[in-house]
Amino acid sequence: MSKIWTKAQIKCALEEAGMTLTGLAELKGVNPSQMRSVWSRPSRPAEKAIAEFLSVPAAELFPTRYPIRKSSLLSAENEALIARKKAARLSDKGAAA
Repeated sequence: MSKIWTKAQIKCALEEAGMTLTGLAELKGVNPSQMRSVWSRPSRPAEKAIAEFLSVPAAELFPTRYPIRKSSLLSAENEALIARKKAARLSDKGAAA
């Protein structure tokens, strides 16, 4: 079972390794403002940099952001419903041809 990481735990792990968010941004070539805003909005480069530095999957550090979804407006159930409808339409077109 994977650990649930909090912002404080991530920052503490970085600090224990002698790293700051700004230092990590410089090391990984990520814009420092992206690194600082990773707590409030998704930033794949910042998430990846932190995950790689801590040797922890990004999905474990930021579980609410993974897996990556195409739309945050649709629930998973509605996305599945739409996908089934599209598949049915495609199979109908194939049968008619």
